[in-house]
Amino acid sequence: MVGGGSPVSVQTMANASPHDAAALLEQVRRCAERGCDIMRLTVPDEAAAKALGEVRAASPIPIVADIHFDYRCALAAIEAGADALRLNPGNIGGRERVGAVARAAKEKGVPIRIGVNVGSLERDIAAETGLTRPQKLVKSALRHLKMLEDEGFRDVVISAKASNVPDTIETYRLLADTTDCPLHLGVTEAGTLIPGTVRSSVALGVLLSEGIGDTVRVSLTAKPEKEVKVALEILRSLGLRAPGPAVTSCPTCGRTKVDLVRVASQVEDALETVALDFVQRAGSEGARLPKVAVMGCAVNGPGEAKDADIALCGGDGGFVLYVKGEPVGKVTEEEAVGKVVEHALRLR
Repeated sequence: MVGGGSPVSVQTMANASPHDAAALLEQVRRCAERGCDIMRLTVPDEAAAKALGEVRAASPIPIVADIHFDYRCALAAIEAGADALRLNPGNIGGRERVGAVARAAKEKGVPIRIGVNVGSLERDIAAETGLTRPQKLVKSALRHLKMLEDEGFRDVVISAKASNVPDTIETYRLLADTTDCPLHLGVTEAGTLIPGTVRSSVALGVLLSEGIGDTVRVSLTAKPEKEVKVALEILRSLGLRAPGPAVTSCPTCGRTKVDLVRVASQVEDALETVALDFVQRAGSEGARLPKVAVMGCAVNGPGEAKDADIALCGGDGGFVLYVKGEPVGKVTEEEAVGKVVEHALRLR
């Protein structure tokens, strides 16, 4: 469910070939295991719609068909079993074709997300000199909404994405003041991992803290799993999702004699699956996740280990493993992640 008071959901988009059902399904499963709620697949032709149908038949989460230019792809995706459509009604050929898609979607109970971006504004709106960019985005979204409403279609989500933080915030504030449709938040073309994460975190964090937004997609030049990770952390930081892995790790220094960056990242990734499974079993209210520390040397390592449920304290080429504040033995870098997960499962 999106909107209507439902928890804010996490979306991402597959980037495997739209015709390779096996590769697409593998991506969907990996993202679902990491906490993704909804997956979007591009459908540029009818062959891709067929692949979407194969994916949907085995997918653990809902599948959205991403449509541009050809309304027949939307019709084919609906027939293939898509759970929702994402389209820009302004680029699929006018009211008659929009109406055909709306009627088919209504018959099958398939929601439509109106997806407006700065780069796809209609020429007449883009040329208006008296409007700000956020006002243009909102005007475009509302025009498309009316096209669907004229067909009696109201099962709509709206996104109107800019590529910078101030415009994104202002656009969604305007939308929230103008319409009661659920809103899909995102900064379009946010960039590579670090700058894209920062831009998305600032924009989405501000909006979500104001109660604006029903579903989110963090758009990164990175693997879909990374988008899911960032989106989850944004929601967790605002108390909108159950806590994830509680991992403390030091910033490293010249005393560090282990590959701490690699080990800490692998521990966090491995514990993400444990955390999601634990929360699912115990419920967010009853979930208590083990606190884990991954430290590089003996300066702060033993102290952090006393406060953690599980800790790794780096030494010369390996770690001392602590459980409940007590040292239980030495482990190599290769063994470290597995040992942490092993003890985390015991402590659940």
